[in-house]
Amino acid sequence: MERAQQRGGQARTAYWTGIAALLLLWTGFRHSWWMGQTSILFPLGISFYTFQAVAYLTEIYWKEEKAEHSLPAFLLYMLLFMKFLSGPIERPADLLPQIREMRPVPYRMMTYGLLTIAVGLVKKLMQADHLAPGIDSVFDSVRTASGVQLLMAGLLYPVELYADFSGYTDIAIGCAMLFGIRLSPNFDRPFTAQTTADFWRRWHMSLSFWVRDYLYMPLASFTRRWGTSGLTLSLLVTFILLGVWHGTGWTFAVYGLIQGVFIVWENKTQRLREAAHQRMGDRLFSICSIVRTYLIFAFSLVFFRTKTMDDALYFLSHISFRTHLTWKELNLGLSDHALIVAGSTLLLMLAYEHFAARKDLLHALQEKPVWLRWAIYYAIVIVLFAYGKIGTENFIYLQF
Repeated sequence: MERAQQRGGQARTAYWTGIAALLLLWTGFRHSWWMGQTSILFPLGISFYTFQAVAYLTEIYWKEEKAEHSLPAFLLYMLLFMKFLSGPIERPADLLPQIREMRPVPYRMMTYGLLTIAVGLVKKLMQADHLAPGIDSVFDSVRTASGVQLLMAGLLYPVELYADFSGYTDIAIGCAMLFGIRLSPNFDRPFTAQTTADFWRRWHMSLSFWVRDYLYMPLASFTRRWGTSGLTLSLLVTFILLGVWHGTGWTFAVYGLIQGVFIVWENKTQRLREAAHQRMGDRLFSICSIVRTYLIFAFSLVFFRTKTMDDALYFLSHISFRTHLTWKELNLGLSDHALIVAGSTLLLMLAYEHFAARKDLLHALQEKPVWLRWAIYYAIVIVLFAYGKIGTENFIYLQF
């Protein structure tokens, strides 16, 4: 009995020492506060493989997963090149068994992976990268933009961020399939969410579930003794820390706080929303809820994207329908070509995700005749080269 307690104490000490070392290492590299050289010292993807290392240690400590004794398998789990830059964040139980049982990759899996890569390239090159210059120009010069430009940039930034980040995820998942590995999905039509809580079950899912399991649940179990107030505090602390993970500065903390506050508000007003649902009917209530959730996210992203609190507050306080000169300012300085390509791609992606939620379209394509499949493959490649913005635009989440 005494030996068991001693081993338990040693395991607890080793676990918390490992967690503390990981967090200190991440903090040092992420913020580089002792040298002020974040861009030079910050290793790409350190946040994501720190998350994976914490998950690995925690699962072993909780005895939900056995320690990996093969160094190559462990290194593949930690540093698999497709996902270590921006995720998805993989759990040991999901990825390690696949690494241990590597085998020749089926042809259909490889073709499915290539099609998934193509979907990601369409999002990135034909939507995100066409919108980025106009949106960036507004956020980088907030005080010289007109009210209508601030409005358009604020409304379109969630679209750019989603196309950029989900595009990266599709490419990572597709690349992993070429090696016979299935990574976790990271997005599930987040802009159809009717509440902020549901939004976070659909947006950056691997991070949301990681934060839920390894941060919120332990906090909630500790503060449960304080009743509803304790759970509310745990939720707010979780989202503030989620915001701070994205970067230093009050803007990121406020970004996270806004998400937490609105989730708490939704929980408190559930009966009112149910009454409104009965009066408005399913369709109208769903549309209004989706629009409200999108606007809340767009509002919070102003703090995420601007450089200072002053810029964020100026941005929000000067949104209007006013122009400096003409209504052409609505285009954010983008060419008609860029707007048409980005707009068309947005409609195409919305339609694709709508039908893909009901049926696996990529799998269905693999069942079509050879001549039709290859006609579509060539069409995708031609469209990407003709209309994709192939240049030096980085993925937004590489900085995290």
